[in-house]
Amino acid sequence: MTSRATTLPGPRTRPSGRNPVVGTVTRGTTNPNRLRRMDRWTAAVHGAELRRAADPVAVDLGYGAAPWTAVELLHRLRAAAPRTRVVGVEIEPARVAAALPYERDGLVFRHGGFEIPLARRPHLIRAANVLRQYDEAEVAAVWERLCARLAPADGHSRGGLLVEGTCDEIGRRHVWVALGPEGPRTVTFATRLGSLHRPSDLAERLPKALIHRNVPGEPVHAFLRDFDRAWAAAAPYASYGARQRWIRAVRDLTADWPVTDGPARWRQGEVTVAWGALAPRGGAAGSLTPRG
Repeated sequence: MTSRATTLPGPRTRPSGRNPVVGTVTRGTTNPNRLRRMDRWTAAVHGAELRRAADPVAVDLGYGAAPWTAVELLHRLRAAAPRTRVVGVEIEPARVAAALPYERDGLVFRHGGFEIPLARRPHLIRAANVLRQYDEAEVAAVWERLCARLAPADGHSRGGLLVEGTCDEIGRRHVWVALGPEGPRTVTFATRLGSLHRPSDLAERLPKALIHRNVPGEPVHAFLRDFDRAWAAAAPYASYGARQRWIRAVRDLTADWPVTDGPARWRQGEVTVAWGALAPRGGAAGSLTPRG
């Protein structure tokens, strides 16, 4: 790909002429239940932070041409933190207008982009399939801007969470990065195990910061290579089902990779690895390392 400076996409102007919107319009394709794996993980991992917050607010950034994912996010987060409110944010005004009939208690829609048009800092920003169309060189600045909008850490909280990643059209395969106010924390791989041939099938759903780094010499390539080897070695467990094979393969991975979760998450077809182990080497995305 062509090398470009790490800058944010150019601003657009709101219809009111105030407060420019930062970003570009995405394709807007979406499907009901597409983000269930990301939502399930977020509720489990970040639910306690949302419950501790006095007024927890989550943002569904770039929800697309239909508001299904924002409606579902409200339902799933409230199962873990009942006081959570969700704001759907879209850069295309027509999509916001189409979503307004779906507003309800705890759910509203706003026109905006990476600037996050809220008066207060949210406790969660979910950006699924948003950065897919951007250049890798633009990711660092987008991440930095979104992390700066998160609720800050304090003595009782690690602060807000940004969950940014990519999935297929019906949500069978999904990879996302979780970031706090300090920067990237982890990478999670999630899949419908019954459809998985080998773990490296997930490579096509790597987020923009990693998808061009799945080449020899890069950590993410080495991780997926080792995952495939562990999956092959765990073939005898297939007689007990794909879940047992996955659990065994991930358990073997922990000998060489900093896996941060445990069997309860592995059973869901997930594995989470510390960002530092998979962070790109050099190049524009190589600057995406934790701060602080």
